[in-house]
Amino acid sequence: MKTKKEAIALVLLCTFLTAAGQMFLKIGSGNLSFSILKLLSNLPLIIGFALYALGAVILVIALKHGELSVLYPIIAMSFVWVSFLSILNEIMNLLRWAGVITIIIGISLIGRGAS
Repeated sequence: MKTKKEAIALVLLCTFLTAAGQMFLKIGSGNLSFSILKLLSNLPLIIGFALYALGAVILVIALKHGELSVLYPIIAMSFVWVSFLSILNEIMNLLRWAGVITIIIGISLIGRGAS
């Protein structure tokens, strides 16, 4: 990895993976059972944990090459991705969309301040 922009791209990928992981965890929680066999056969839950793990590995790689004060706030993009993914099952009202826009503006300002 050569540039800070690549580190930012990796963190964005991390946020998308963790948001997708959260969606799978939500799906898997509907079939949640505390029996070991049923827990191990809960595919959405396993996929959710795997996406979280992959996101964590990618985040560590990104942090090695970028500034923590710039990269860490980008993790808030997870809220944005979850909001977009939630449209399939949940109603997004005006206040929620205002929050999403505020997050995007805040991340943009932090990124601009790092330049």
